[in-house]
Amino acid sequence: MSNSSMQRGQQWLKSLLELTGVSADIRGNLEIAQFQDEDSPEPDNYWLTIDETNLTPTQIQIFIGADGSVLDAIQYLANSVLNLNQPQEEQASYTIELNGYRVRREAEIRALAEDAANEVRTSGREVEIKSLSSAERRQIHTFLKEFSDLETFSRGKEPHRHLVVRSALKL
Repeated sequence: MSNSSMQRGQQWLKSLLELTGVSADIRGNLEIAQFQDEDSPEPDNYWLTIDETNLTPTQIQIFIGADGSVLDAIQYLANSVLNLNQPQEEQASYTIELNGYRVRREAEIRALAEDAANEVRTSGREVEIKSLSSAERRQIHTFLKEFSDLETFSRGKEPHRHLVVRSALKL
């Protein structure tokens, strides 16, 4: 993966914001995939951070949206558009960040995953976690993948899809 993926992402996001009448710088950081496996290699993740210096609190709130819904939509568009017609080996994953929202939400998601894991281990019953976006469900799957005594899966259909955590130990 080259630096061109980062630059394409930054330029695309800057142009999208300009279409809304907002001019903001976009910082880019590369997050190297931690769990590489030959069967399903994770692409490197490009963090595109919108510089909020020149944004008003209202603009920040609008771009994040209720429960991150607007930021999620922008991120979905970025991943769809920027990977369109790209060869598999050149596809990338983009995370759109604004005002520390993704970092704070990731900490909340990790805490939810840890609480669910502890509850499953204590009670022996499965735990459903509701009100997560597909990206947030994927984060929990990834967080809990390292625990061999637990398994995760999704149940239901969008928009009522839930993540389930249960014991992987067969009694």
